[in-house]
This record gives sequence, C-alpha cells and structure tokens, in this order.
Amino acid sequence: MAIADTTFTIAGRTFKSRLIVGTGKYSSHAVMAQAHEASGADMVTVAVRRVNISDRTRESLLDYIDTSRMFILPNTAGCYSADEAVRTARLGREAGLSHWVKLEVIGDERTLFPDNEALIDATRILVKEGFVVLPYTNDDPIACRKLEEAGAAAVMPLGAPIGSGLGIQNVNNIRIIREFSRVPVIVDAGVGTASDAALAMELGADGVLMNTAIAGAREPVAMADAMKHAVIAGRLAHLAGRIPKKMYATASSPAEGLVGR
Repeated sequence: MAIADTTFTIAGRTFKSRLIVGTGKYSSHAVMAQAHEASGADMVTVAVRRVNISDRTRESLLDYIDTSRMFILPNTAGCYSADEAVRTARLGREAGLSHWVKLEVIGDERTLFPDNEALIDATRILVKEGFVVLPYTNDDPIACRKLEEAGAAAVMPLGAPIGSGLGIQNVNNIRIIREFSRVPVIVDAGVGTASDAALAMELGADGVLMNTAIAGAREPVAMADAMKHAVIAGRLAHLAGRIPKKMYATASSPAEGLVGR
C-alpha cells in the first residue's frame, strides 16, 4: 500500500522536490546546469551579489539556470549585519529576482555561524515589507521559534558549519526544532554525502538545502543524482516509521510456533 505524504509547500507555493540546490563553487556554469538537472530540484538559491544585475547584456549566472522549471531563491550571502542583509534583499527584489529571500546574517568570519539576534531583526523588517523570508540559522530551537514568531515562512537550521561536510552534528536539536515548528524545517549547510541528506529527512525535516556537497564532489553530476535519491529515501523512511532501538538482539524469526520445540 502506498504511503500518503503531504506536499512540500512554503508560503502557499508547492514544490515537487524536497531538495534545494545552490550555484556556487562549480568548476563551470555548464557543470552546474548538468548537476541541477540530475538533482531533480525545482528551487535553486542564488547569491544576489554574484548575479550581474547592472548589465543584462553580459553573461550572467542566470543564463545557466532553467527558470522555466527552477524557482530562484535569492540569498544574502556575505552579509554581516541586519542592515546589510536587508539592503541586499531589497536589491534582489528591485532587480526582479524575487520577493523571496534566503536570509543570511553571518556573525563570525571564521566559523560563518549566523548572528541570530541580527537575523531575527532583519526577518521582522523584511516580513513587514512583504518578503517571504527563509532564514538560515543555528540549530537552536529557541532561535527557530523566535524566527517563526517574527514571521519566517520556514526555518533553516544548519546541520554543521557551511561547507564543512561534517553532516548533522546535533541530531536531537533537529528533532526538537521539527517537533515544535509550525512552518517547514529545511536543514541547510554541513551535508557531505547522501547519507547525511537521508538522515536529515529521516529526522523529519521537510527539505534539505545543499551546495558544496554537490559542487565540491569529484563527480558533481553523479552526486546530485545521489542526493536526489537520498532525499526521497529519507522522506519515505520517515513516513514508514523506523523500528525502536533496543539494547539486545531480537530474532528475525521468533521461536514461537517452530516445529520440534
């Protein structure tokens, strides 16, 4: 019997794939386009500061994104204050990218951990201005709750530091965030391989966002394909329900009913 699933919907918009991909660190735009196709994703995040929005006659990153099937999610990567992030989000909207934004406010240059206080302030401002805000935050249940209260359309806790490939470091926090959140939870940052993506989905995350894990792989297109299947498998496993963990063995074939006993 098929397992019924809910749709992946954010702010009233439904997406076919629960995998969101990025656009940085690829060896070429052509490889990026191939990886996007292999991933099956229909949402891609783009740093506003990396897009040529002043001279549309010149080659642009957007030329290599199939916007007929891929939804553009601008991000405020590289911003270190609420004011800077708000200005960048406004710039992306004015340039015609989107009124959606993956909001990033970095608090530390070395670890690239978010500044949650500034992030919450920026979220409040942008929500009041009509933006659909998806904030990238620490795996902190309290911060996620405050972002939701500030009007975030989804919360995006990190699994590990950006680009680290360490996988999900605090499994229990992701579980808690998912349990109490009333908006979609998207694990963002730290994924290294397909098993990390599957784990995020098994924990109940609504989606996974990644860039380096695909772009930095030896074979990005193959890794994108792997991530597509990992997200699907992890989601299905979550819906199916894993068996309880036990300290001791339990026979796969119970002794009851065996002939000769």
